[in-house]
Amino acid sequence: MDALKSIFSWLGKFLEKTRVVLLNVATAFILIVITVAIMGGIFGGDAEIDKEGKVVFLDPAVVITDEEAFADSLFANTDINQMTFRDFEDLVNELANDEEIAAIVIDFSSTGFAGVTTLLNVAGLMEKLQASDIELIAYSDYFDTSTYLLASYADEIWGHSSGSFGLRGLGGYRTYINELLTKNLKFTIHDFSEGTFKSAAETVTRSSMSDFSRKQSEELLNPLWNALKALIAEQREMSIEDVQDFADNHPTGFLGEANYINLNAASEIGFIDGVKSYPEFRAHMIEKFGLDENSERETYPNISYQEYMDTYEIEKDSADDKVAVVTVEGTITRGEIQPGVAGADGLARLLRSAHEDEDVKALVVRVNSGGGGVMASEIIRDEIQRAQSKGINVVVSMGDVAASGGVWISTPAEYIFAQPTTITGSIGVAIAVPTFENTMDEIGIDFDGVVTTKNAAWDLNQAMPPEIKAAIQDDTVNVYNRFVSLVAESRNESEEYIRTIAEGRVWIGTKALELNLIDEIGNFDDAVAKAAELAGLEEYEVDFFKETLDPEIQALLELTESFDIKLIDQQTLNSFKSMTEILNEVLQVSKPTTLIACQTCEVALQ
Repeated sequence: MDALKSIFSWLGKFLEKTRVVLLNVATAFILIVITVAIMGGIFGGDAEIDKEGKVVFLDPAVVITDEEAFADSLFANTDINQMTFRDFEDLVNELANDEEIAAIVIDFSSTGFAGVTTLLNVAGLMEKLQASDIELIAYSDYFDTSTYLLASYADEIWGHSSGSFGLRGLGGYRTYINELLTKNLKFTIHDFSEGTFKSAAETVTRSSMSDFSRKQSEELLNPLWNALKALIAEQREMSIEDVQDFADNHPTGFLGEANYINLNAASEIGFIDGVKSYPEFRAHMIEKFGLDENSERETYPNISYQEYMDTYEIEKDSADDKVAVVTVEGTITRGEIQPGVAGADGLARLLRSAHEDEDVKALVVRVNSGGGGVMASEIIRDEIQRAQSKGINVVVSMGDVAASGGVWISTPAEYIFAQPTTITGSIGVAIAVPTFENTMDEIGIDFDGVVTTKNAAWDLNQAMPPEIKAAIQDDTVNVYNRFVSLVAESRNESEEYIRTIAEGRVWIGTKALELNLIDEIGNFDDAVAKAAELAGLEEYEVDFFKETLDPEIQALLELTESFDIKLIDQQTLNSFKSMTEILNEVLQVSKPTTLIACQTCEVALQ
């Protein structure tokens, strides 16, 4: 006993010392940040940035999203740089109206987009730059569909002489693991999904895409691809057939470099004006804009877009009344908001903060989500409904995708906007439950014991009893019926009508308007204006309710960014992507969840 006490006493002292050491390390980090900031303020000062006659480099290595989200840990992926669309729009507006700068060089090869609609919205901003008197020059060593679409608005388009050029289009393949699970691992898959077009569970229930899933995917992808082709063809004064022909007959340089055949063809056809090495492009720019006399290197006068952003400050409206904005972006799950994850617990706090603010008279919910779990969606919907019950006018603005759970949470809204290319619908339920009885038999594991009720000890390692199968099916049907009922009530339609357009089927924004799933085609600004109109507001402040980091965590992140410290190398993580995706599918199979999620809605930009 004394020995045991000694061990626990030693362990307690060890843990206490460890806690003190970790606390001291964290404190030291924060003190370093504060010291650096103070010294910078004393000795550095804010040097005024001279933008006159400069070429601005617009090459955002970010993901353009509706709202920024933060990883839940310093040791999570810290390399996801984000920029909200509204910040990017402010930047473009400033550039378009700036008479001091000489030109803009654009390169979107390192830019990610929340989806096709976001890409098209950014293209609209490029059109605004194109309409100004500022010269636009595109130069990149890598052109794919999205990079080239935005480059097509430039006055000149140059590729690197050993770079890459390709138009792969839209779409992709999903991983179907039914044979792996049923033939090799001996799983038994029970599919309880409701909705003929609901395809979220197909990756484990089938070995290939169903005809229904293929049909709706084609109906989504073709209009989106046609829109992209039309824009490219218009900008380069060529036919849509030329764009399609190049995409079909000139495979992309998958290595991302030394894609000489495509580069030559792109130059001959007119997609680009030619190719230049970095020194050649630099010489070209020096010839156009002269030498930068203040630079130690031989170059032309230029500044980064980050430096340019430091030269202006956007004035925000100030008024007593507010239109609150809360963004639901990513897969809807329980927990906190993270990049690509609409954490219901975090969003519920934001929505509650909004409807408990006495100055908030209207609420815009920006939805950019293909859905997720029922409970998580219900938590978000409850808070939106609570806002409405207080007399706060609620408007939904649908972004790239607002389907399945994205529709579920939108049902309390008085008015719903979507954009022409928004993906919505997918009113259905997906659930597939595996059981491992055959696997257990194959490897020689048996189960036996004593239970006090009929189903007390049943788990996935055993065959599914008929009564449990019937109960799960009944619950799934009830979820589907509730989904249909919520949409019918929201849209002032009969449940019978909603069932004809439900079945898990997805629709593009223009078709959703015809079907009365939305009220109007419009963008985020239209939604804000409508919310203010419904609330009878003439003067109002738009207040974005969003998650913020603890000051200590923010300080540490700024420190790691300042000294270029990478806690985890994203390139290393990406190298395991294909393997981890398959492994994740297998792991998720053992945790069956009732999903109101839309897998078809994920449109890959290639």
